[in-house]
Amino acid sequence: MFKKTLFQLHWFFGITAGLILALMGITGAIVSFQDELLDLLNPTVLKVEKRDSGVLPPAELVRKVEATEGKQVAMLWVGVDSDSASRIFFTAPPGERRGQLRYVDPYTGDYQGDVSGLGFFNLMLQLHRFLAIGDTGRQITGACTLMLLFFCLSGLYLRWPRNALNWRVWLTLDWAKKGRSFNWDLHSVAGTWCLIIYLMSALTGLSWSYEWYNQGLQKLFSDTPKGEQRKGGRGAPPGASGVAPVADYEAIWASIQKTAGPDLSMYNVRMPPAAGQPATVFYLLKSSPHERAFNQIMLDPANGAVKKVERYDDKRYTAQLLTSIYALHTGSYWGVIGRVVVTIASLTMPLFFITGWLLYLDRRRKKRQVKHARQGFCAASSDAPSWLIGFASQSGFAEQLAWQTAGQLQAAGLPVRVQPLAAVSEEDLQQASNALFVVSTFGDGEAPDSARGFERKILGQPLGLNTLNYSVLALGDRQYPHFCGFATRIQQWLSERGAQSLFAPVQVDSGDPEALHHWQQQLSQLTGGTPSAMWQAPNYNNWTLEQRQLLNPGSSGCAVYLLGLSPPDASHTWQAGDLVEVMPRQSQWAVEHLLDGLGLSADTLVHLDGLQETLAQALASRQLPENRGHLVGLHAQALVDALIPLNMREYSIASIPQDGVLQLIVRQERHADGSLGLGSGWLTEHAPLGAAISLRLRRNSGFHLPAEPCPLILLGNGTGLAGLRSLLKARVAQGQQPNWLFFGERNAAHDFYCRDELQGWLASGDLARLDVAFSRDQAHKVYVQDRLRESADEVRRWLADGAAIYICGSLKGMASGVDQALIEMLGAEAVEQLIEQGRYRRDVY
Repeated sequence: MFKKTLFQLHWFFGITAGLILALMGITGAIVSFQDELLDLLNPTVLKVEKRDSGVLPPAELVRKVEATEGKQVAMLWVGVDSDSASRIFFTAPPGERRGQLRYVDPYTGDYQGDVSGLGFFNLMLQLHRFLAIGDTGRQITGACTLMLLFFCLSGLYLRWPRNALNWRVWLTLDWAKKGRSFNWDLHSVAGTWCLIIYLMSALTGLSWSYEWYNQGLQKLFSDTPKGEQRKGGRGAPPGASGVAPVADYEAIWASIQKTAGPDLSMYNVRMPPAAGQPATVFYLLKSSPHERAFNQIMLDPANGAVKKVERYDDKRYTAQLLTSIYALHTGSYWGVIGRVVVTIASLTMPLFFITGWLLYLDRRRKKRQVKHARQGFCAASSDAPSWLIGFASQSGFAEQLAWQTAGQLQAAGLPVRVQPLAAVSEEDLQQASNALFVVSTFGDGEAPDSARGFERKILGQPLGLNTLNYSVLALGDRQYPHFCGFATRIQQWLSERGAQSLFAPVQVDSGDPEALHHWQQQLSQLTGGTPSAMWQAPNYNNWTLEQRQLLNPGSSGCAVYLLGLSPPDASHTWQAGDLVEVMPRQSQWAVEHLLDGLGLSADTLVHLDGLQETLAQALASRQLPENRGHLVGLHAQALVDALIPLNMREYSIASIPQDGVLQLIVRQERHADGSLGLGSGWLTEHAPLGAAISLRLRRNSGFHLPAEPCPLILLGNGTGLAGLRSLLKARVAQGQQPNWLFFGERNAAHDFYCRDELQGWLASGDLARLDVAFSRDQAHKVYVQDRLRESADEVRRWLADGAAIYICGSLKGMASGVDQALIEMLGAEAVEQLIEQGRYRRDVY
C-alpha cells in the first residue's frame, strides 16, 4: 500500500511540477557557462591586455570611474593578474537592489563598452531562480525544488532491485526495448545517473528559495558562534537609506595586501549601505581550490582597520562547503569537469518530464481500452429490479458473452447487473427475480478457477430460490467426458432450490455459432424484441510472419520456435496474458497428395465462402481425410463442399504490444509417421517468411496481471514460457517487482528458451529469482513442482507479502503437480482462498 501511494504521488507531482523543473534545468544549463559564452560574444569588451605595470590600485581605479560617471562606486571586482575586464557597480537608485554595471580596464581605468547578450543571461537567471515573476515565482521554484528531492528519493525506492549490488541493474540501458518498456527504462536509468547531481542541486538551490533553510544551513555548518550569526534577511542592499559611507581605498588596499599577501589573485570590495557599517572584502588566492573558495575581510571603510578575517583554509570542512554552496550548485567545486557534468544533468531534466508524461498517457490509454471493451453498456436507470448476469470464465470467452447478453437485454430497456460468479452472494440470488448464468467448464467438468469459491460456498447450500427465474448458457468441449459439467451442476442445484427455468439450458460446443444464435433468440423472446443478428466472433486478419527462430537446436525433443508476426495495422493490440487463435493451412505437399489420383487440377476455380479460389487454395483450408475412396469421382466444387473446414489453433502470446511484434513460442508436433502436426507444422515449417497468417486476438482476462502491483510467482514448463514471458515483459515495462520464475524443460544445454533474456532480467533485478528444473540433466528427474517444494519456506514468505501465482503450461503433469505441491505446502483451504482472491491463476492446456 505504501509503495502504491508513493508511486501515485511520484507521477502526480511529476506531471505537475515536471514542466517547471524542466524550465529550471534548461535555464540553469544556459547560465552555467555564462562567462565563457559572454567572452566569446564580446572579446573586445571583456578581455584586456595584461601589462607588466600591474593593475591600478583601487583608489586610483575608483577615482577614474567616479569622475567619468559622476556616481559613487558601491562594489568592484578586480583580477590582480588577469586579462579579464573589471566589474564596477555604482550605488543603486532608491528602491533597486543593484546599481549600474560597467566593465573597465583594470590597468588603465578606461571603459570597455557595453556587453552584448548580458540581458539575455540575466533573464535566464531570473527564470531559473523565480520564473521572472518575483517572490511568487520564488515560492513556486522553491516548492518544485522540494519536489525534486522527493522525486529523487521516491524514485530510488520505487526502482530498488533485489540485486542492488549489481551495477548493471542501475546504470545500463537496454536499447532494444521499445515503447513503454524503453520509456520506463530511460526514465529510471537516466534518473539513476543524475540522482546525485539532482540531490546536490536541490539541497544547495533551496538556500536561495527559503530564508529558513539558509539559516538552518548556517546553524548546522557555520564556524561562526550562534550568537554572532546573522539574523533576519540577507541584509540591506547597496543604496539603502542612511548617510553614505566614507571610503579610504588606499587604506582598504593596504589592508587587503597585508592580509592576503603576495598570493592575491582576485578581490571584491563591497561598500556598506550606510556609514558606520563595515565593508566586506572577498578575495581569492592563486592557491584557492576553486573559484568560490573565498576568504573574507571585515574592515572599517573609513580607515581600513581590519575587524575580522575568515580564511577558507582555516574553516572546518562543513563551513568550507557552506562557503562553496554556489560552486557546489554549479559544479565548479570540481572544476570544469564538474561544471560539464552538472550542465549535462540540467539539460537532461526535460527528459523526465517527457518520459513521465508518455508513461502517464500510456496508462490513460489502457484505461480507455478497458472502458471501450464495455462500451454500449451503461448503468441501469430504471427502478425495476435488475437482471443478474453471472459469468464464470477461464479464458475470457464467457465474460465476453456475458457482456453481449447484457447489451441485448439493455437494448430492450431492461436494467442489467453483470458480475463474476465469484462476486455473487447468497443475498444476490435470493433478492434477484431474474438471473442468467454464462458459464464455461474447465478441463473435465471442473469449475473455472475464478468460480471455484462460488461452487464451494454457494452450491449445495439449502437456499430458498422459489422467486428466481433463470437460464444457463453452458460453454464446453465435447472431447471431454463431462461436457459442460460445471454448468450442469449449477442448473441442477438451481432447479433443486425451487428456481424456475426461463428456457432450457443452451449448451455450446467449442463456440458453436448456431448454439449462440439460439441463445440470442431465446433472449429476444424474453424481451419481446425481434431476434437480433448472430453474434459474430472477431474476424480473422492476415498477420505477416516476419521471424522464425529455432530456440532449441540439438534438443532431443521436438523443435521449438520463436515466431514473430506483424499486424495488418496499428489498431490491433492486446494485453499480457492474452491468446491468439490461428487458422492453419494444409501444406502444399498434403494438398498435392490428396489430388494425386483424383483426376482434378489444382488450378480449377471453385467458390468458398462467397469467394473464388483455386482448388488448391480451397483445399488448404479443409480437413483432408487419409482415405480418399469416398471422394473419387467428385468434381472440384463438390470435393470442397464435402470437406470439413479446419479448426483454429490456440496459442499464448509471448510478447507485449510495446515490442512492436506479436511473438509466439510454438513446439512442432510430430505424429507417429513422422509428419508434422497441422497448426505447428504450418507455423514452424510450411508457411514461408513473409506469408500471411490468418489470426485473431482473444482476450484472456483470467490471466491478466493483478489490478494492484504485488509480488509475482510464475511457474511454467516448455512452451508455457510464452504466457509467462508476456507477463514478465509487462512487469519489466512497468517497473514492477519482485518477480520469481520457475521454468522446466529437458536439458539446460539445448532447451533453456530465451536464456539470455531471462538471465539479463535476473542480473538487472527485474527477476528476483530464477529457479530452473531440467529433468534430463541428472539421474533422477526433477520437475518444476520439485523446485517449488524445495523453496517452500520462501514461497510462504512471498505469499504472506501478498504475492500472486501464475501457471502456464501443460495441465497434465506440470500444472497438476504444482497444484498438489501447493496443497502440501499451504493446505487445500489456503489454496482455495488464493484462487478465490484471484491470486492463483492458470493458463493451462
